[in-house]
Amino acid sequence: MTEKHIDELSGVETTGHEWDGIRELNNPMPRWWLLTFYATIIWTIGYTIAYPAWPLISSATKGVLGWSSRAQLSETMGQVADSQAAIKTAIAEKSLEDIVKDDSLYRFARAAGEAAFKVNCVQCHGTGAQGFPGYPNLNDDDWLWGGTIQDIYQTISHGIRYNSDPDTRVSEMPAFGEMLTGQEIRSIAAYVKSLSGEPSNPALAEAGKQLFVDNCASCHGEDGRGDQTVGAPNLVDAIWLYGATEADIAAQIRKPKHGVMPAWHARLGDVTVKELAVYVYSLGGAEQIQ
Repeated sequence: MTEKHIDELSGVETTGHEWDGIRELNNPMPRWWLLTFYATIIWTIGYTIAYPAWPLISSATKGVLGWSSRAQLSETMGQVADSQAAIKTAIAEKSLEDIVKDDSLYRFARAAGEAAFKVNCVQCHGTGAQGFPGYPNLNDDDWLWGGTIQDIYQTISHGIRYNSDPDTRVSEMPAFGEMLTGQEIRSIAAYVKSLSGEPSNPALAEAGKQLFVDNCASCHGEDGRGDQTVGAPNLVDAIWLYGATEADIAAQIRKPKHGVMPAWHARLGDVTVKELAVYVYSLGGAEQIQ
């Protein structure tokens, strides 16, 4: 039998563990620590009896108290919905203009719209509604289909080129690559670039002016300021959806990209769409209600 080692200085038995000449003393755990440890074991057993704890094949033990975090959340959300019922009803019944003019309704609708925007819209328009290439910036005053709050509501409700909604907004720019030569397309791109006062090839731009009138003015206007009734963008304001270089503009003329925005009315309901419209309106670029 191995003789137990006793530390000479403290007189305490060691555990037998040694490292670099240092031996570990076999001191007992403090009584307060042991009592606390035993108390946590007793508390744990009581908790698993009282509350849901042990996983089963398709559920978990219910606990004798019958408490459920899911049920508690459902109850809390029900209370929130009840507290908001009156103001939600007011939003449903009032026009968008009346909502904006009513300070309490406007503040509520804007906050609710911002929350709905973060869930449904940031994937394309960004967390700050700043947009990305191909997805419009909602903060500026450049609107393809009109910037009134009713226009915004219409666009959110029925979407853009969303085939499942019969009231969706539709505009199709022809693929001029099938109608014009490459040189003609480059000339139009140079002219379009010059409309916003940005540098372009003067000779090409001059050649593209008449080509623009012949092929593009019917939608964009002879002055290039666009037409919101057909979703034709303003080409004078230097705000570009698919790129600002002459090559980008030429690519869009040659084979245009046609983005699709979902129709949200059927998915979210009229109240939430109104709240989204109010939020987008509040960003500052919309046409203000007089």
